[in-house]
Amino acid sequence: MFDRKHWGNRSEPPPADDAPAWIAGAVPDGWFTATPEVVVDRDEILIVGSLPVPTLDVEVNEAERAAAERGRISTFREETRDRRIRVAQQIEHRYRRKVSWGVVCGGTRELFTTHSAPVMTRLRQPERQVLDTLVAAGVARSRSEALAWCVRLVGEHTDQWLTDLRAAMGAVDELRRRGPDAA
Repeated sequence: MFDRKHWGNRSEPPPADDAPAWIAGAVPDGWFTATPEVVVDRDEILIVGSLPVPTLDVEVNEAERAAAERGRISTFREETRDRRIRVAQQIEHRYRRKVSWGVVCGGTRELFTTHSAPVMTRLRQPERQVLDTLVAAGVARSRSEALAWCVRLVGEHTDQWLTDLRAAMGAVDELRRRGPDAA
């Protein structure tokens, strides 16, 4: 019989419903122009903040604007590294998830660190053939990379459906939490 609590050597992380608010309080004032975007799953917390766009005295082309934004991002990354590590350690201790950082500056988005979580799956031959075709065509270097490509593609094309599904799952979780009304 399958016993969920003995499956694997990892327990479920604690709820992180308050993580965006907690992180907003933990991030030093002045780092970002607005409250950072916080994305949480069972393995990782991704924090993405917005940086002020560099002020340029002259009219610049798109490549120069992007270079200025990358310069702003690089400076932020270097100047905040030690403090970001300390904040991440607090978050990791509190929520038992890896922490990743990124920023947006104008039209440039850069993630400094991201967590790659291994995912086990069993695929039948038709699914393996899809992955092998992507590898043979040079779309991906391995089955693992091909599977990640497929997941990204589905996510891009079904964003609204996935959003609706997550909302419905949240409603179910809330009903479970409240329990039946015994009145």
